[in-house]
Amino acid sequence: MKILVLGAGVVGTAAAYYLAKDGHEVTVIERHEAAARGTSQSNAGLVSPGDATAWASPAALKTFLRALWNHDLGIKVRLRLDPYFYAWSLRFLRECTVKRLRANTDIKLRLALHSRQCINQLSEETGIHYDERKKGILYFFRSQKSLDTGTDNYRYLAEHGLPIEIVGRERLAELEPGLAGVKEKIAGGIYSPIDQTGDSKQFTDRLAAYAAEKLGVKFLFGTTIQGLDIEGDRVRAVITSAGPVTGDAVVISLGPESGLLGRRYGIDLPVYPVKGYTATIPLEDESKGPTMGGADEDRLIGYSRLGNRLRMSSTAEFTGFDRSFKPGDFRTILETGKDLFPGAFDEKKAVLWAGLRPMMPNSVPVIGQAKYRNLYLDTGHGHVGWTMACGSGQFLSDVVAGRKPQIDPKGLLYGTAR
Repeated sequence: MKILVLGAGVVGTAAAYYLAKDGHEVTVIERHEAAARGTSQSNAGLVSPGDATAWASPAALKTFLRALWNHDLGIKVRLRLDPYFYAWSLRFLRECTVKRLRANTDIKLRLALHSRQCINQLSEETGIHYDERKKGILYFFRSQKSLDTGTDNYRYLAEHGLPIEIVGRERLAELEPGLAGVKEKIAGGIYSPIDQTGDSKQFTDRLAAYAAEKLGVKFLFGTTIQGLDIEGDRVRAVITSAGPVTGDAVVISLGPESGLLGRRYGIDLPVYPVKGYTATIPLEDESKGPTMGGADEDRLIGYSRLGNRLRMSSTAEFTGFDRSFKPGDFRTILETGKDLFPGAFDEKKAVLWAGLRPMMPNSVPVIGQAKYRNLYLDTGHGHVGWTMACGSGQFLSDVVAGRKPQIDPKGLLYGTAR
């Protein structure tokens, strides 16, 4: 079968790999000049089942409402004349119950654990490396109060299959020597030993090259998707800036733009763009930097050690499709980096970036057939697209082939009850 994948981010490229591995003839259509130049270009670098807790929760509801007037929070909401944002917000608010939090978290954790296995198996089979580190991730808290309240979500994940260790500051410093000098600022945290880190752009670049060379995947870079040519219950072609491209099936993996395309054709796909910021800095003194990934839970900042670089990421800003940024937007990120790893880097050498995450109101991606017989979705992964990309691609390949999925599909398939 000839399959057209729309989007060459980490999600679309992983989907193309698994579909081509299944024997399909795959073409990927991407507006940028190379893979991973949009959402997947930069993130915290965390492949993190430990971050599977859904955003929508009673606590998030309070933070979301506070963010309407307090723009110093990790979540920032810029009110604008955007009816789609208000519709998305109402859906988000409906997910902010304990019952929905647990149900959505169960789905995310199931897919995240599967995806971690998939990326490791893929790396072993293809020989692709991406500055990966498999040392675990530390999720730590600065105060005893935040530690006491923040461990509840991790205990729930542990009850549902995630190995964790609750650690005090001494054990934390033992696990992460890079934090030993500032351990008195930290009350304790959670260590997830199976979590890992890596460079999503490096991974996607190399996977795209492998898929093209070894599996015959064709990439149409610099090609803008203008619409779909639909007849009856089928998509006949994808209309692009280079003309129509025909195929037997189409997969939408357009990140934050997925919802824009879907709504044009009557597909209920409430993906909304949420801006995140990253700083990537060479380590001047590697001995003073982290040895594994981590998350400062009080300041909502995640970080990874990528080779000799430190990657830090923060903020969820609701500001439409605005990708602009200014140096002041990175103040908290850089100050936190200097606070945690003093003397490790020169902030003047930081490479700054901002991009949009494709967020669903319930934090759960959508995968599977949507409205038309030959149209599939693999999108809406939010801030954990890097974590879930390979598992989503593998799951999609099962759906397209009509096989029994390797994981329980409950809550993942588009249009099914969650």
